[in-house]
Amino acid sequence: MPFYVSPEQLMKDRADFARKGIARGRAVLVVQYDAGIAFVAENPSRALHKVSEIYDRIAFAAVGKYPEFENLRVAGVRYADLRGYSYDRSDVTARGLANAYAQTLGTVFTQESKPYEVEIVVAEVGDTADGDQVYRLTYDGSVADEHGFVAMGGGAEQIEAGLREGWRPGMHLAAVLGLAVPLLGADPAGGEARTLSPDQLEVAVLDRHRPRRRFRRVQGELLERLLSSDDPTEDAPAGDDDSARSESTNPQTQRDEDGRPG
Repeated sequence: MPFYVSPEQLMKDRADFARKGIARGRAVLVVQYDAGIAFVAENPSRALHKVSEIYDRIAFAAVGKYPEFENLRVAGVRYADLRGYSYDRSDVTARGLANAYAQTLGTVFTQESKPYEVEIVVAEVGDTADGDQVYRLTYDGSVADEHGFVAMGGGAEQIEAGLREGWRPGMHLAAVLGLAVPLLGADPAGGEARTLSPDQLEVAVLDRHRPRRRFRRVQGELLERLLSSDDPTEDAPAGDDDSARSESTNPQTQRDEDGRPG
C-alpha cells in the first residue's frame, strides 16, 4: 500500500521546512521614515541584492533562498512592465503585485513537492506617509498589511521587539539607521553584539520627494555619513547619487505618461 500522510501533517511539515529555511537567512528591515520607506539588510555582497526596484514607486525586499526570491523579483518586474505598458503607469500598484505574488506562493506551497523558502515585502511609497503601503508575504501565500516597520529573517522577533520600542512616526533616515543597524548586529541567542560596517550593509530608500523613479540605493560616503551622524534630524539629500541611474540611461523607464514607450 502507498505511504499515507494526512493533509494536516503534510501542510505542517511543509510550513516547518519553509520557516527553518527562512530563519537561517540574514534579517531584512523595512521601516517607514519621514521622507518615505527605508530598507536595511545585512548583505556584504555587492552583486546579489536582497532589496530591488520593481517599478516607479514600488520596491521589493526578501529573505531566504536567493534563486527562489530572485525568480519572484523578475516575475514582478515583468508583471509591472506589462501592466504599465498595456494600461497606465498608475495601474501598477503594490496591492496588485502582492496579490499576484500571493497566488504564486500559495500554488507552490500546496501543489509542488517543496515550498519556497522565502519571505518577501512589497512596498509602495505614497505622496504622504498615510499613502505608504507595505505588504508582507510568507511562504504559503499569506498577505499582511503592515504599518511602521517589518522585520524578516533570522532573529525577526527580537528585532521587531526592538523596533517597537524605539521607532516613532516621522523619524529621519539617520535616526532610523541608528536604530536598525544595532538591531541587525545583535545576537538573537544573547551573545556579544557585532558592529556592522557600511560594507556589510545593503541600504535603499523609496523617497517620496524624488521625481518619477523614487527608488534609490544609499551607499558609499553617503551611508557612512548617515551612520556616523550625531544629528538625528540629518537626512539623505534629494539629489541622485552614483548608484542611481538616470531615466535617460534606462530604456525600461523611457515611457510617457500614458504608459507607452518614449
